[in-house]
Amino acid sequence: MTSHKKPYRIILSGGGTGGHIFPAVSIADELRRRHPDADILFVGAQGRMEMTRVPEAGYRIVGLPIAGIQRSLSLSNLAVPFKVISSLWRARSIVRRFRPDVVIGTGGYASAPVLFAASLAGVPTLIQEQNGFAGLTNRILSHRARVICVAYEGLEKVFPREKIVFTGNPVRSSITDAGLSQRQAKETFGLNTEKKTFLVLGGSLGARAINEAVYANLDIFLENSAQLLWQCGRTYYARYREMLDRLIEAYPDKHYASRVALLPFISEMDIAFAAADAVISRSGAGTLSELCIVGKPAILIPSPNVAEDHQRHNAQALSSRSAAILIPESEKLPFELGDAVMRLIKDPALCQDLSRNISEMARPHATSDIVDQVEKLLKEKR
Repeated sequence: MTSHKKPYRIILSGGGTGGHIFPAVSIADELRRRHPDADILFVGAQGRMEMTRVPEAGYRIVGLPIAGIQRSLSLSNLAVPFKVISSLWRARSIVRRFRPDVVIGTGGYASAPVLFAASLAGVPTLIQEQNGFAGLTNRILSHRARVICVAYEGLEKVFPREKIVFTGNPVRSSITDAGLSQRQAKETFGLNTEKKTFLVLGGSLGARAINEAVYANLDIFLENSAQLLWQCGRTYYARYREMLDRLIEAYPDKHYASRVALLPFISEMDIAFAAADAVISRSGAGTLSELCIVGKPAILIPSPNVAEDHQRHNAQALSSRSAAILIPESEKLPFELGDAVMRLIKDPALCQDLSRNISEMARPHATSDIVDQVEKLLKEKR
């Protein structure tokens, strides 16, 4: 791969949420590691989080005026067709001027115009589908893509079978090695090193239903010698900080202060996973891939407010293999979560089985495997 005359020129596109951005950055990092002279350009959606996250990771990005359709009735939907047309013209210009050797899409509506423009120009394209149920953008683009890297089995129902390569999802390299023992990780968050620790994740903004269910079950955790490392989300932190402080003041003998580490956001997820004995979480593709790597028993509560209900499909892929406990979000969530927590506290054999089964689904070399596929396309192009 070192005999090419000019540096490779590669476009990556995907965004709207971290679930599309972080895999793209991981792929770019591996490409840069293998080909330090490669010219890498990201294409995203104007005003979305990739426009700040990608430059923070050290890459150039250009934005398209593309926008998704709002689920609720909104006047902004009237502008979507015009933004799509404008984005397609802009994408054609980007492809023509940048002259990429390959274009990689990681999903989300931001990737559609540039991958479509690349395919029309004869540039090979690769799609990376993170979820157990393919998103609309990737389903549309799949017929023009050369390779489709997937993380779940069964997607031959929606993608051309001959294009599918089972790679798994990219995960942050730090997740595989926190560099700390579990004892040290618990100390980092000010938690008791001897008590069973539940890590609660609801995304960077938080998940109302999960927060309410966890709060309703605080005494179950504490009365059974467990403790919480609770990322409640930036949206809900002030509220739950105030509620927890009231409990600390009213019931000093229950030790809420030392047994509940409440945080708006956890940036050092490697240390958080190292501290955890079990995890309560949404079931976004990236989070599940990381859970498989760390091999922690997990209670999954899929968000019902996502496109094509993909979080439920993701969670079912694990629960069907006895690799996680799945609880649908409903009015019964506080009761069902309490029951599931008690099962994990009281049944060490169940925890061992869940840990073993979820570990067997890990794909620790996913990023490398995806880049291997990219390199095959680069060889064909050159």
